[in-house]
Formats: sequence, structure tokens, C-alpha cells
Amino acid sequence: MLDRRELMRRTGMAALVSAGGSSLGPMRALAGEAVTLPFGNGERPLVAYPGKRPLLQMTARPPQLETPFAIFDDGPITPNDAFFVRYHLADIPTEIDPATYRLAIKGHVETEVSLSLGDLKAMPTTETVAVNQCSGNSRGFFEPRMAGGQLANGAMGCARWTGVPLKAVLDKAGVRAGAVEVAFEGLDGPVLPETPDFAKSLKLDHARDGTVMLAWAMNGEDLPWLNGFPLRLVVPGFYGTYWVKHLSSLTVLDKPFEGFWMKTAYRIPDNECGCTEPGQPAMATVPINRFTVRSFLTNLADGAVVKAGRTDLRGIAFDGGSGIRSVVVSTDDGKTWMEAKLGQDLGRFAFRPWTLGLDLPPGSHAIRVRATANDGASQPMEPRWNPAGYLRNVVETTRVRAS
Repeated sequence: MLDRRELMRRTGMAALVSAGGSSLGPMRALAGEAVTLPFGNGERPLVAYPGKRPLLQMTARPPQLETPFAIFDDGPITPNDAFFVRYHLADIPTEIDPATYRLAIKGHVETEVSLSLGDLKAMPTTETVAVNQCSGNSRGFFEPRMAGGQLANGAMGCARWTGVPLKAVLDKAGVRAGAVEVAFEGLDGPVLPETPDFAKSLKLDHARDGTVMLAWAMNGEDLPWLNGFPLRLVVPGFYGTYWVKHLSSLTVLDKPFEGFWMKTAYRIPDNECGCTEPGQPAMATVPINRFTVRSFLTNLADGAVVKAGRTDLRGIAFDGGSGIRSVVVSTDDGKTWMEAKLGQDLGRFAFRPWTLGLDLPPGSHAIRVRATANDGASQPMEPRWNPAGYLRNVVETTRVRAS
């Protein structure tokens, strides 16, 4: 297998030029254009990176780009050029030759294997529609605030992923008896040697359950560079920290993985709600895992003024993989509720659109949206808190005025 540094022929992003879709080109800021998110220190510049329309930039090195929320009203599939971007380490690959790219399968296996993109694409393919959501999505709304990226609700997206089941790739190498986990590494790396390299792991049973896949395509096209070209891990229903980009190796382990990004980072309180009293540490923690159930109103923004009378509401809902059973809407801040109509079902891991037509009399209205999943989980009416700012799924409130 080629070493990661051998696949990174350049490291200075600003000096790059596009070359046949296999390198990252220059980024450009839209001078003077910015968006202010609805919490403290919420001003974000709109920046266009290669392959992306203008997105909200939280950091430049590494790139952290949030999707403007209005895009989610365009449909349940998030366009590739609008999909959010999240890196942990600043030394990201800026050029990869697809012809020489290799994926290594090693560790506690019968035979170590090195596979090209051609090898992977020759295997039986699979396709799934699934939401990828950053663990810190919506962190900016937590009170009291905590350290970490202050994101609004745009660090998520839903796409149609094409690739090969992880199980099939592991079977090529032959998993030996006694294996318990699979660890994953990508081609991005730390700038300083003291910084832990980014690596994640899954329990073996999860890795082989048929839902986890290695994807090379997104919405019918090659993966965008900033979303993991040429190959990424797709873990439907699990937070994006597990969706390793620019995948370079799979290592089968005969003992639990204890890397920093599993043992120390991305932990949640080990209790049913994944929460603590505001400002309090957790007594015990576990790695973050499945999404909580969420729902949003997408066609009206907070503070909007609408014409009184007939109003059509639209939105999306999703959960960690049981699927959405129902969405209810209140226009009086939760006193009474109306059942919304669910739209096209693209699969249990996808955004589920919903609609509701109603009459809004003149005056102010607090519109609240609440989803219930097929497993019975629903959204809390009051926000829950945890020290890392994860798992936010409170019933959202959008305040509008009809006139």
C-alpha cells in the first residue's frame, strides 16, 4: 500500500489548481458576504471551496463548512456542492491519483489485502440513502455554551451513497476468530507530531451487519474531494465522526481500539438521555453512536412575516435508523398539535419530508415540530445538555408573524 505522504504530492492549498478532478483547487471568499447565525459570535463568511457553492465557513484550516439551512427546503437529497464539510486535522490530502490509490485490509485477518478502486468497483455494489450528521451539529444553541465548533443546524446532509458493503471487503481478507473491532484511517493527518492521528473503530458485528459501506459515489457522481474522494466510510444512522474520509486502511483488531478519537474524544454520558445537569461533568461516558430523532421546519425562518390565511408548511425528519413514524406540528407553542403528512420514504436512514397545510390567523405564532420514530423515540420539549454539545434534538420552535 502507498504511504499517505506518497499520495499527498502537495500540501499548500492556496497554490493548487484543478487537474482532472483528482486534486483540490483554489478556494475563494465572497468579499463582504456573511451570515449571522442566531447565537453569540455567530457571524460566518460565505466561502466557495473547490466543488462547493458558497457555504458558511467556521474554520479554514482544517476546512469546516456548514450548509446554509434554506438548502434543506429544496428536497430530501442534499446536493453535492451544498453538502457540509468537517475535518479534524489540517494536513488534508490535496492531490490523489485514483490509478495508484490503494485500500489496505490488514490486522487480525487470514490474508492482508491491498485493493484498487477498480478492484472495489468490480465487487457487487450497494446503494443507500442516508443522513450524515456532524456530532456537533447545533452546538451553538446549547446553554450554557461549551467549547467546540459553534454550529447551527446545517452540519448535516442526506445523500444517495454508492459503493461496496464493508462486510464483503472484510470477507476478501478473511476475518480470523477472536476479532472484535475494525479500525479505520484516512489520508488526512496532523500538522504536529504530538496531535493524535484521526482514526475510528466499529464493533465487528456492526461492521459486518450489511449497512456499513465503502462509498465511492454520492448522488450518482464521484465523491466530492472535500467529502472524501476517492473512498469514504458510510455508517448509516451513526454520527459523522465514524464516516472516515479519504479512506486508506481497515485494520481488524482482536482487542478494543483505544485511539484518542474513541477512548477520549467523542464521548457522551452513559445514561438513557445522554445528558447531565447543565454545567456538570458526566460520571461515566461511552462513545457517541446513533443519531437522536430530529425534525425541522424548512420553508419558514425564525422571525418570518407571512400572509395570514392558508399557509403550507414543509420540513424534514430523521432518526438513527428505525425510520419516522409521525410528525406533529403546533402553531400555539405546544398547546395543541396537528398531524403532518409524511412524504416520500427514501429509506430508514434518510431525511423524511413532511408537509402540512393550515390557516394562520393574523398575529404571532410559535410553530413547534416534533417527530416520533418507529422505535417509539420522540423529541424532548425542553433541551438536554451534555459537556460536549452533542445529541441536540429538542423540539424546534420557529416564531413567525401572520399579517
